[in-house]
Amino acid sequence: MKFGSVPRVASAVVVVLILAGWFGFRHAGSGAPGGGAAEGAAAATAGASAPVAQPGGIRRVELSASQVRAIEIAPIGEHLFSQRRTAVGSIDFNEDRAVQVFTPYPGKIIKAYAEVGQAVVKGQTLFTVESPDLVQAESTLIAATGVYELTTAALARAKDLYANQGLTLKDLQQASSDQQTAEGALKAGRDALRVFGKSDSDIEAIVTHRRIDATLTVSSPITGRVTARQAQPGLFVQPGNAPAPYSVADLSTVWMVANVTESDVPALRVGQQVQVKVTALPERDFSARISVIGATVDPATRTTQVRSEVVDPDHALRPGMFATFVIDTGRPALSPAIPLEGVVREGDGTFTVWTTTDRRRFEPRTVRLGLQQEGLDQILEGPGTGELVVTRGAVLLSNLLDSPPQD
Repeated sequence: MKFGSVPRVASAVVVVLILAGWFGFRHAGSGAPGGGAAEGAAAATAGASAPVAQPGGIRRVELSASQVRAIEIAPIGEHLFSQRRTAVGSIDFNEDRAVQVFTPYPGKIIKAYAEVGQAVVKGQTLFTVESPDLVQAESTLIAATGVYELTTAALARAKDLYANQGLTLKDLQQASSDQQTAEGALKAGRDALRVFGKSDSDIEAIVTHRRIDATLTVSSPITGRVTARQAQPGLFVQPGNAPAPYSVADLSTVWMVANVTESDVPALRVGQQVQVKVTALPERDFSARISVIGATVDPATRTTQVRSEVVDPDHALRPGMFATFVIDTGRPALSPAIPLEGVVREGDGTFTVWTTTDRRRFEPRTVRLGLQQEGLDQILEGPGTGELVVTRGAVLLSNLLDSPPQD
């Protein structure tokens, strides 16, 4: 559908009013005695214009001087039309920089620290969980520490006895093997606690004090903002079970996902610069680049999804916002142009403009239109630059051409 339908509808209203002024007086005095109605009809016929048949079947409309003043006439000018494509869509999270934060082990949430919309940094605590698996891992570490200390002392005694020939080589080797096994178990116990998020200082405290800490700390894996929170104290959570207790996203860049008509897709390329606008911030333009062009066409809408990455360092955009993008796909073209009110859409879908050489007699010409920018239609086929055309009130002439002859 062509843009500019509103101005043309408004022009139609103007036409109705003008026609009412031209022909309404035919009924004036219709209630008067004698021949008042006939006299009014005769006057209307004398003052109104009608289509004039010309040799060869060409039809023209001739206007009086007062009627010409109701329209505007100007030569066709030129305008630099940008080769642009537009599309509509919405803002979405950059899924390459968004993460759902789950607990690594099952347990009951003790406390949630971050709120929705809060900025967090990588490693910042989001929530804590009371985890039976953590209790088991710490118990295993404490036991492995005791065994390691015992086997280390036993190995030291065995070496002394062997040096004094009080112990066989076989027994010394067995003591050494037991100590190495205990050392491996201790190392594995420490590594297990590191998987739970415990630091080396936390591990040393557990080993030194032989005290179990069942609190599992879950931290943010990225720097960003909390976009969703389902964590509540007392809630039992398990790894991978949706919904995630927290969702965090880096909103310094977001996606604009647009639905592009299939006829426009061949003009687009990955990496092209686009300008994005959102209805919530009409005064701002956001710079973006096309990152992905969909591989399929939706059979219902005949569109393809095109994704652009939008830079938004001040976090002005919100996922879900309605957005549009404009992209220049070629060099601007200098073409003949006519104001929107100078073009009439006919019932068969074609477009007509009215040309004149003497500013009194007017002839309809079919045109093929192209782009529409800044209140102008690009003329691809039809009258050329410099030809006189009606630039306002063209629909008036079309209505005169289609009106029945006056009696």
